[in-house]
Amino acid sequence: MTTTPTLAPRGLRDFYENPAVPVASGTPRTLRQTRALAAALRGTHHATVLDVGCGDGSAAATAARLLPGHRLVGVDWSQDALRRAARRIPDVVRGELTGDGLPFASGSADAALLSEVLEHLVDPDAALDELRRVLRPGGHLMLSTPNLAAWYNRALLLAGVQPVFSEVSLRAVHGRPGTEVVGHLRLYTRRALCEFVAASGFEVVRVTGAPFHGVPRALRPLDRLACGAPSLASILLLHARRT
Repeated sequence: MTTTPTLAPRGLRDFYENPAVPVASGTPRTLRQTRALAAALRGTHHATVLDVGCGDGSAAATAARLLPGHRLVGVDWSQDALRRAARRIPDVVRGELTGDGLPFASGSADAALLSEVLEHLVDPDAALDELRRVLRPGGHLMLSTPNLAAWYNRALLLAGVQPVFSEVSLRAVHGRPGTEVVGHLRLYTRRALCEFVAASGFEVVRVTGAPFHGVPRALRPLDRLACGAPSLASILLLHARRT
């Protein structure tokens, strides 16, 4: 199936400033990610947690409820996303992972959430360099991203079908299941993600899986079962620490 938005974007910035573009992560993966962070921060008081690429703030609002006593700051470069996020969380700032960088001092953050952001970046190397800069030594990086090798993508590739999460255009969906154009530029397998994060100066602590809300209802039990094997899961959840 091919779908075409009524107004084609002129570039990535126009694309992400479009209010019709989805900017929220699914609640199940947010809960899994935040619970892991809460466990990692146990014994730490008044930690500063950055939600980089916070979108509409829905994930940050969910995370804040599970991180009492800590300061959670939403960061995004989309003005539209920040306006929506400000209705849900008290602290929002404009910043980006490349270009001028994040508006925080080096070593000033205890943890960073990077939920469904890495796959949208032109320069992910510079992004992880910037996150490493703002995190204190031993600071936590909680990253989530779609899995190129998800169980259904393996079957789709064998059938010659474009994998879910991958995109060939910012204007329409071509050759894959689904109807939403979401601007994915890069996709990772579990192995590639771990190697990439480790090469960027982080120690990978753990990788787990999370389900994807776009899986057809009849297949969701199988998708949840696949979370037990992260290399097959829909979403990869990675916990790393700055070395």
